[in-house]
Amino acid sequence: MASNEATKKVDPTRTPQRGSATPTPTRVTPPARPAPKRVGPFEFLAQVRDEGRKVTWPTRKETTVTTIMVFIMVVAASIFFTLVDQALRYVVTLILGVGA
Repeated sequence: MASNEATKKVDPTRTPQRGSATPTPTRVTPPARPAPKRVGPFEFLAQVRDEGRKVTWPTRKETTVTTIMVFIMVVAASIFFTLVDQALRYVVTLILGVGA
């Protein structure tokens, strides 16, 4: 059964459920931003080139060290997961008795 707020009885001893009786201020909507200016393909490529010049590129030594570290971590992770896989295979074989 739906209730109608206008027909509900008012209990003067009860306080409002939320907050104070003052109305909440209305929100001010921010001004609309103008649409971005469309640029042609040549101007776009020029902007890309300008942004590429701002990038701090790594040196050859930094790139080499980072590449070696990636390979070391790949080898370490592959050894770790191989050992975990073999241990789990052994435990499952013991539990299920497969291949005995």
